[in-house]
Amino acid sequence: MNIVIDAFGGDNAPLEVIKGAVDAQRDFDIDVTLVGDENKIKACAEENNLDISRLMIKHADTVIDVCEEPTSVIKGKKDCSMAVGMQLLADGEGDAFVSAGSTGALVVGATFIVKRLKGIKRPALATILPTAGAPAMLLDSGANADCRPEMLVQFGIMGSAYMNKILGVDSPKVGLANIGSEESKGRELELEAYKQLKAAPVNFTGNIEARQIPMGDCDVVVTDGFSGNLLLKLYEGMAKFFSGELKTLLTKDFKSKLAALMVMGNVREFKKKVDYSEYGGAPLLGTAKPVIKAHGSSNAKAFYNAIRQAKQFTETKVIDEIAAAVESMKNSQRQ
Repeated sequence: MNIVIDAFGGDNAPLEVIKGAVDAQRDFDIDVTLVGDENKIKACAEENNLDISRLMIKHADTVIDVCEEPTSVIKGKKDCSMAVGMQLLADGEGDAFVSAGSTGALVVGATFIVKRLKGIKRPALATILPTAGAPAMLLDSGANADCRPEMLVQFGIMGSAYMNKILGVDSPKVGLANIGSEESKGRELELEAYKQLKAAPVNFTGNIEARQIPMGDCDVVVTDGFSGNLLLKLYEGMAKFFSGELKTLLTKDFKSKLAALMVMGNVREFKKKVDYSEYGGAPLLGTAKPVIKAHGSSNAKAFYNAIRQAKQFTETKVIDEIAAAVESMKNSQRQ
């Protein structure tokens, strides 16, 4: 198995990418291809005493910046590390692709270079969220700002397949993010999506309000990319807020520090639960081959886990499961 990685995607590239790749290649017994300026990759590795002798390098001349138009990845910057990496995947020279670069460019590139699965309207970013119970999946978390009801149904199907195959959730509960739990709530998008989800081949449990998501009331939360991204960013902000407040609380005086010693194990467990780097990245579901979007500020640990996630994504054949479910739904609609 060969995992292709955009060596220059993200705020901490290429050093953290290389460190994560070296560790993942060693622990997972896989091939890893770093895509980017070969001289810069080698120089960075040498400066930081990193042995990259077992990694492959595919040279790419440029990098696509987060401020550039997403369509640049298929137009003016076809030679950037992200585009070259996805082309390797499309050509069968890799089994999965990982990047922490521009989300917009990744979605465009995955759609037009890697291609969509047959029958899928739009790929969706699927982010794993920590909850009071088991982790839940939110999609779309930012790939498609405007969605049609049938797209949300496909998100539910794709999210269910991923949660079942990767996290082992039996019959994942699917909830539709809304401003109320009643069937009559929401915009035209939610009202029609509710009807279609009831008839879809998923375990649809109805509407779910934002406050219920952290409680773990469902396994898959579907919504449009605009609302999903707002939910995700608020989730990330609150995680940082609580972690910061907890640190302040446990270090403000001698008594607090003494108490902290007694609960330090539980504190570490809590921090690990809300740490995005533990989950790796967000799979872009709906593409013909596995694509993982790592967080823009990913460190070596996050890249390591994103590669682990890409390996699991490939091995469990989630894409085949999604394709079969979409085809089955199409056939039932014809009858």
